[in-house]
Amino acid sequence: MTEPTVPLLEVSDLAVSFPSEEGRVDAVRGVNYTVSDGEVLAIVGESGSGKSVSSLAVMGLLPDQARVHGSIRLRGRELLGMGDRQLSALRGSRIAMVFQDPLSALTPVYRVGDQIAEALTAHKDLSRRQAEARAVELLDLVGIPDPEVRARAFPHEFSGGMRQRVVIAMAIANDPELIICDEPTTALDVTVQRQILNLLRTARDITGAGVVMITHDMGIAATLADRVAVMYAGRIVETAPVSDLFNEPRMPYTVGLLGSIPRMDGPARTPLIPILGNPPAMHALPPGCPFAPRCPVAIDDCRVIEPELAPLAPDHAAACLRTGIVGSEELFAAYRRETGPGDEADGTGRGEPGGARSGDGRVSGTGHGEVAGTGYESEPPVVLRVAGLTKTFPLTSGMVFRRRTGVVNAVDGIDFEIRAGRTLALVGESGSGKSTTLTQIMDLVRPESGTIEVFGTDVATLGREQRRELRRRMQIVFQDPSSSLDPRLPIFDALAEPLRVDGRRRDEIRRRVPELLRQVGLQPEHADRYPADFSGGQKQRINIARALALDPELLVLDEPVSSLDVSIQAGVLNLLRDLQIERGLAYLFVSHDLSVVRNLAHDIAVMYRGRIVEYGPAEQIFADPRDEYTRALIDAVPVPVVSR
Repeated sequence: MTEPTVPLLEVSDLAVSFPSEEGRVDAVRGVNYTVSDGEVLAIVGESGSGKSVSSLAVMGLLPDQARVHGSIRLRGRELLGMGDRQLSALRGSRIAMVFQDPLSALTPVYRVGDQIAEALTAHKDLSRRQAEARAVELLDLVGIPDPEVRARAFPHEFSGGMRQRVVIAMAIANDPELIICDEPTTALDVTVQRQILNLLRTARDITGAGVVMITHDMGIAATLADRVAVMYAGRIVETAPVSDLFNEPRMPYTVGLLGSIPRMDGPARTPLIPILGNPPAMHALPPGCPFAPRCPVAIDDCRVIEPELAPLAPDHAAACLRTGIVGSEELFAAYRRETGPGDEADGTGRGEPGGARSGDGRVSGTGHGEVAGTGYESEPPVVLRVAGLTKTFPLTSGMVFRRRTGVVNAVDGIDFEIRAGRTLALVGESGSGKSTTLTQIMDLVRPESGTIEVFGTDVATLGREQRRELRRRMQIVFQDPSSSLDPRLPIFDALAEPLRVDGRRRDEIRRRVPELLRQVGLQPEHADRYPADFSGGQKQRINIARALALDPELLVLDEPVSSLDVSIQAGVLNLLRDLQIERGLAYLFVSHDLSVVRNLAHDIAVMYRGRIVEYGPAEQIFADPRDEYTRALIDAVPVPVVSR
């Protein structure tokens, strides 16, 4: 067989627009890239940059109201203009896609083996028995234990990571030439993420397929990709081989993304360098370079001319007027100056602010000594102590007459404490018992076994009024910023609600709401807007402001940044760090992302199957993890290599 003379995938001048109330919105504006056999191209950028839209255009999965122009060629064959029947013949056979949410990609009422078999029989002349046998082989190939038994299971009987393995098995079933992966590891634990990435490498090696990996995680791009294309405002603004892009980024936006990453190999609890502002509204792009309003080195010409993607070196191109003048080191320094000590975010023309910033961002000590900003000269007081906490759930069988067949030890005799001004991170995979532990603490009722002491008081002894008083002193910030806010209420009412419930007077509420907005780096005039008017990062700042309304002393943070882009995540982490220093807050921080944990935590408790398997100061655990499970968690974190 002769070598192909054309690229596997060639996208040229791709433009996609959608109708909106403001007119047609150009979601993708002249995108060009190629993918070769066996090559992994990572497309990175913030939400709304056009990553997913451009890849859905390749698959022909855009809605009917989308207008698509340009050229998409697979082995030289034009895909744009094909009918649905022709595209359906290609999807699943020559082009496959792995979506972000594996549960929505699987039909809940069909067994997983049948769904894989259907993907085979739709494109190959196989008998039902042959397809079922091949489905079992594919499940075994992607690492599903007991594949013959699991092939007869339904999607809801699998974990998130196992469901994603099933989706990958379906994707590679027909040996496709191109695999498109749209954020395939976003909702997965770090160890499962690593397994899925290794599995995608294996799938690439087995099929010889080219891979387009869409992600906002620069660590994933660094560990998996051969080349990276950075998208902003619907265009590719930098593209290069992965080593060149991470070691010598030339577009200011790329530098900003790299500076925002919480790093495992950097100093602990160091303020991050967020990109101030938000991506522009696609229906109202500013004149000139769309990134100019957020760029620390923009000049007047940048606000007049939108630069084209221009070559800088072999295989490296960037869209910036200043690439020949300002190097990557100068760009990193410019970001540090812009977001450095004493820089107050205005939250106006630059979109989302980076948050209020403290002096040097220090939190002293790695043991239980003085914490900067708390006012305690010796050991700060304990605000939460958990001892011997246990929670079990019964296992039952039978549909009509249910009988108990056993128990699940969701939390199995755990102990930890949190002191004022410090952060304890509770880390572990899904199902380790973290959320059950939070529920037990926030309920403020007698636990099944063990003790919970909040501010020195055993919750088992609380009366109604005492419980109400303690609830004022401890608040929670949830994972999803959008679902935590009522879309029908303006922000003023969302922030005023806890104050009203607490019986505060109207004049105090009118004074307090603007103060809360300023504390989290937003402007008082934002109070009249609705949640839909804010970005994800701004919504999370509003949730934090609401949690601060009653001046709590303990915040429970349940994966508060896991759903945010890395650039927005950096600003929220900086805000949490500054609030802790200024107010002496204690944090119980739940996360599966150890790079985020390293950036915020003083102490770590590692949970596995309901038990704490390692507990101690964060620096000690990261430097010398003693438990095998802790080492596996740390080793699984993708670390981008960046020269500065």
